[in-house]
Amino acid sequence: MIGRLRGEIVYKRPPQLLLDVNGVGYELEAPMSTFYTLPDAGATVTLSTHLLVREDAHILYAFADEGEREMFRALLKVNGVGAKMALAILSGMNAAEFRRCVMMDDTAALTRLPGIGKKTAERLIVEMRDRVEKSVEAGEAMPAMTGATGHAKPVPVDAVEEAVQALIALGYKPQEASRMVSKVEHQDRRSEEIIRDALKASVK
Repeated sequence: MIGRLRGEIVYKRPPQLLLDVNGVGYELEAPMSTFYTLPDAGATVTLSTHLLVREDAHILYAFADEGEREMFRALLKVNGVGAKMALAILSGMNAAEFRRCVMMDDTAALTRLPGIGKKTAERLIVEMRDRVEKSVEAGEAMPAMTGATGHAKPVPVDAVEEAVQALIALGYKPQEASRMVSKVEHQDRRSEEIIRDALKASVK
């Protein structure tokens, strides 16, 4: 089992990135909550990982911290929730925001995420409540959902298209992804920043 990787970021193409670890390139998939914290390509990072073994593929998921990975693993135990949906949940809201939804029975916010209907949202709340209550008792915060802000940085011309493709990969339909991106400011912004604001706006 690969539990952690430390290496140089070769490229970032949300929700995927390539990490060079001593000359070996690891293809990783990560939630947007992790991408928001990543430095630019060429920097060295340490990421917690989860290896998912399927008959047709071995997929390595990466997370900025242990808390995100534990939440991902907990979500995989919920009936009807696969890795793609778990990734979408942690892309639309961070672990603390998800805990808030569970504690507040906020099915409305959950159903705004791709692939989650009312029944799935209700099941998530029921099956995750015990785990969430334990984490809250341990002193973890549950902030209210708020819009995020970021500093503008030089970006490639295709940042908007990259943002749209990332949302499609997370489960949004092409037309919906384009609409979400069109509603947020994208001039001189990186794709991660565009995706972040589009996702935040979608769950308000």
